[in-house]
Amino acid sequence: MPAPEPADDADPAALADLPCRTPVEVLSLLASPEHHYFGRARDGSPHPPSPSLDRVEVVAGKGVVGDRFFGKAAHMDAAVTLLAVEALEGVAADLGLATPEDPLGGLDPRLARRNVLLRGAPVVALVGADLALDQRATGGDVVRFSGRRQAAPCAWMDAVLAPGAHPALRGRGGLRCVPTSSGVLVVGPAELRTAEPVDPPAAGVPVLRRGRLP
Repeated sequence: MPAPEPADDADPAALADLPCRTPVEVLSLLASPEHHYFGRARDGSPHPPSPSLDRVEVVAGKGVVGDRFFGKAAHMDAAVTLLAVEALEGVAADLGLATPEDPLGGLDPRLARRNVLLRGAPVVALVGADLALDQRATGGDVVRFSGRRQAAPCAWMDAVLAPGAHPALRGRGGLRCVPTSSGVLVVGPAELRTAEPVDPPAAGVPVLRRGRLP
């Protein structure tokens, strides 16, 4: 039996309100069942990095199944965090770690503890915006999000990523979201859907805001 064709914008479940399409890549997915960073950062984390996953299930209003924040009322406005790999590459460049062969300079993205690592998506610029990741063409689903606020890096980044990573990540630590639909995300190509065009080359550029973040 042939695979079904991806839905188009005539489908009621499609994304007519998010007409702008940007090709992106989901590089890794994380669902960490417990907090890893507690105590004194200089002592190091007692836990190894959570393994990257090939697929995760996202539930509207609750987050990523199996994650420590799933269904927790205190984290409903930040249940899923998206991060651009370009942000980490920018940190590696700022710290003098990046090389042409290894733009990440040895930094392990898993240690940033973000659920979805993307390439090509200026996610920090989407604070206050609706967005979706459409993976119907590659074995996943459409999962919609409401971008709520920047993900502020913590001091642990200096200990687990590299000295200086904490300040270098300010303004590019990711986007905390509320999932507004349920579905499966997979590692691989995706289409970022937004209401307004985005600027992929800005994915690693810090977005610094004064005062309290929305």
